[in-house]
Amino acid sequence: MSRLFPEYRPGWETDQHRELRKHAREFFAKEATPHQERWVEQHGVDREFWTKAGAAGLLGLDLPEEFGGAGGDYAMHAVVQEELVYAHDQCFGFSVHSPIVAHYLYTYGNAEQRQRWLPKVISGEAVLAIAMTEPGTGSDLQSVRTTAVRDGDHYVINGSKTFISNGTHCDMVVIVAKTDPSQGAAGVSLIVAETDGLAGFERGRVLAKMGQHGQDTRELFFSDMRVPVANLLGEREGLGFYQLMEQLARERLIIGSLCAALAEAAILEAIDYSRQREAFGRPIGNFQNTKFVLAECKTEALAIKTLVDYAIAQYVDGHNDPMTASMAKLFAAEKCDQIVDKCLQIFGGYGYMTEYPIANMYTGSRVNRIYGGTSEIMKEIISRSL
Repeated sequence: MSRLFPEYRPGWETDQHRELRKHAREFFAKEATPHQERWVEQHGVDREFWTKAGAAGLLGLDLPEEFGGAGGDYAMHAVVQEELVYAHDQCFGFSVHSPIVAHYLYTYGNAEQRQRWLPKVISGEAVLAIAMTEPGTGSDLQSVRTTAVRDGDHYVINGSKTFISNGTHCDMVVIVAKTDPSQGAAGVSLIVAETDGLAGFERGRVLAKMGQHGQDTRELFFSDMRVPVANLLGEREGLGFYQLMEQLARERLIIGSLCAALAEAAILEAIDYSRQREAFGRPIGNFQNTKFVLAECKTEALAIKTLVDYAIAQYVDGHNDPMTASMAKLFAAEKCDQIVDKCLQIFGGYGYMTEYPIANMYTGSRVNRIYGGTSEIMKEIISRSL
């Protein structure tokens, strides 16, 4: 159930989704919200929080029960992501681990890989990351410079990656690397590195970011790092670029869900503040300008939610449409940023203080127009359908 629109029901929502939402809400209120300040100071959640989330059944929700998953659908991830936002979390790398990287392992992994990896992913014993972005390569993934040269039964991997979410805790990293640099996109492969005791694997500094200060975003370095050939995802080398393109819709949809919830959460905070804060002898919420701003924001928040939920329903029904996912991500990220900005303005000077959640929403919101593909890339994808 939406906090801002209690009568709203997404087309994909079932009783199972509603029960999951209640469970996730209670779990995050107890286990995440009280620890935000400490997690921000240490630049990451406690490692045991991952296993707590796993024990609570909040990881790998759309993976089969044979591996410990819930056997549900993609929309379950959207429910959990929304509840994380409502809980004012800015630290837990759920969206990378569960809806995104776990699905790479399940979709492209063989039977042995799935059996070896997925139970640990679902329990939280193994934390996932994906290493795409490089210091000189962002959205142009076919131009990555990290190389994986085969040497017998191993790949020797050299290169560096940046902006890696879950960089501190990751036990497994899906690495985007060139197995044949002469082939462009056709030379890109996805290789899973299991990091425990792995020679040549190095975690770089925690990156100082504008927002989301509690996320363990790091640089990663690979120096003659040997990874078994058996850890290649897919039947052969050279499929990585196409695997990435096929899975990016999931990443864009989860960002859309995050933005939809963030817009609502910002409005709820602004409404609550406007009822308490007085100016010139009356609550600021009684002034026409405040009411009109909030009315506009609420209208736009519903527009975000309906578009994102339409795209999710389409995906759940089996239509992996990159254009619709891109439209949802573009609109949600752009409009959410505007809504959070307007809501912060209602707080006046207090909106600039990080003790108020609206300040963290503001700094955390900006990246949604960048990662998962920039707004400009979204427009390029959408324009191809014109």
